[in-house]
Amino acid sequence: MIRYEKVALAGFAYELPENRVSSAEVEKQLSPLYERLRLPEGRLELMTGIQERRFWHPGTNPSVGSVRAAKKLLRDTGTVPDEIGCLVHCSVSRDFVEPATSTVVHRELGLCNGTINFDISNACLGMVSGIMVLANMIELGQIECGLAVCGENSRPLLENTIRTLNADLSLTRQSVKGHFASLTIGSAAAAVLLKRYTPGKTAHRLLACAASSDCSNNHLCQGDASGGMTDTSAPLMETDSQELLQQGVRVATQMWENLKRASGWSEQTPDLICTHQVGKFHRALLYKTLQLPLEKDFSTFPILGNCGSASLPATCAMAAEEGRLQLGHKLLMLGIGSGINAAGLAVQW
Repeated sequence: MIRYEKVALAGFAYELPENRVSSAEVEKQLSPLYERLRLPEGRLELMTGIQERRFWHPGTNPSVGSVRAAKKLLRDTGTVPDEIGCLVHCSVSRDFVEPATSTVVHRELGLCNGTINFDISNACLGMVSGIMVLANMIELGQIECGLAVCGENSRPLLENTIRTLNADLSLTRQSVKGHFASLTIGSAAAAVLLKRYTPGKTAHRLLACAASSDCSNNHLCQGDASGGMTDTSAPLMETDSQELLQQGVRVATQMWENLKRASGWSEQTPDLICTHQVGKFHRALLYKTLQLPLEKDFSTFPILGNCGSASLPATCAMAAEEGRLQLGHKLLMLGIGSGINAAGLAVQW
């Protein structure tokens, strides 16, 4: 756990694809599987609370969304490219295995040659990890301003999962469960800007962060994609959703205790709580176990699904856009990612 004195969270931005796909449409594409296993229609939305998710147009690389979100954020905060001391690209998705996708974003934003840039990969916690790295750099005086971005392209995973499930005649009602989580994903992009905190000039202080892990459970959700997560790749992921949920919340409980000590907060302190977006059962168990008031939650999973590393920052950005975050509010950001890792941020808005 780390306390911060010199870090401001200057703002969030997000970018959403135009193409909407409902859970009913996903099930329609899975009709050969549903008919073969006699699965009831409406199961996907009923189990997750996800009504729809979004996807980029075919041929859209992850960096495209990252650049759009970043440009929007720089414009909204009045930040010029030369101010950025470090750029971190934090998606599960990437344009290619090498070089880093950050190099594409760096070029498209017109950042200066002295701007440090690299990729961070940490499943759905990628952006939280990126924020923590940048915050540490600012606190240590290594940079004055840092930018974390992500662009998740989930279309290849969903489409390849549908093809695989329809073609595999050996699947049973039990064995198909490992692919269920892959049907809940969506696409989005997000950006977060951090700056050195100056009293009276910069708002939205980052007060503290905490993280916890149990990597003995890294087998509970594993994916493979040769060539990254572009339209030419064929990724597949297998997830023990129930066990991942239970073990993830257990790790999050440890993290939350650490974050409370670092921030001085209690369960009643936050004015608004945003979490990584998975589904309704994940939300219910997380809030119940951590004893957090559900009425302070802001969720986007019903309309966006699970957008990987973009879920949490995009949710925060949408909350601010809708007026749910007011100056002086205390914002709690919580995330759980496969591995298993859990992390949280305490923010004074």
